[in-house]
Amino acid sequence: MEKNKVYLSLGGNIGDRKGYIQKAIKMIGKINGIKILGKSGLYETTPVGYLEQNLFLNVVIKIETKFSEREILKIINKIEAELDRKREIRWEPRTIDIDILLFSNKKIDEIDLIIPHKEMLNRLFVLIPLIEIYDGDYFEKEVIVKRIDELFKIEDQKIQKIND
Repeated sequence: MEKNKVYLSLGGNIGDRKGYIQKAIKMIGKINGIKILGKSGLYETTPVGYLEQNLFLNVVIKIETKFSEREILKIINKIEAELDRKREIRWEPRTIDIDILLFSNKKIDEIDLIIPHKEMLNRLFVLIPLIEIYDGDYFEKEVIVKRIDELFKIEDQKIQKIND
């Protein structure tokens, strides 16, 4: 069975933001059948959508796995639940949010799973950490760099790398 290269975005803005992200990454790394290949720096970012909430911390990791997209979705939903993620309002504050950004070269458009992530090219908090560890499997790296430049010109998303 072929191994899949998957990029996951992790973020949160409730409680010990850094601690939740570290726990989630540790939990992902302990799963038999998943190997963490890379991790971006840690970024503090402004919220998108519902703006009246705390700043987020965000990171992107690259993993290798034989699991399917659906299996990875189940795994990350379970980790979110174990780390007290609530899903009541769209864009609400959260302890942890884990999204599948890219899954090898696959394109999926289903009600509960869209790959590549449908908003990733509109989010500096995804693209800037992603570009640190991205190896050009799905999009050309230049496409992402160009999109980051465009977003800096048109968006009011604030992003700052912090020590992790």
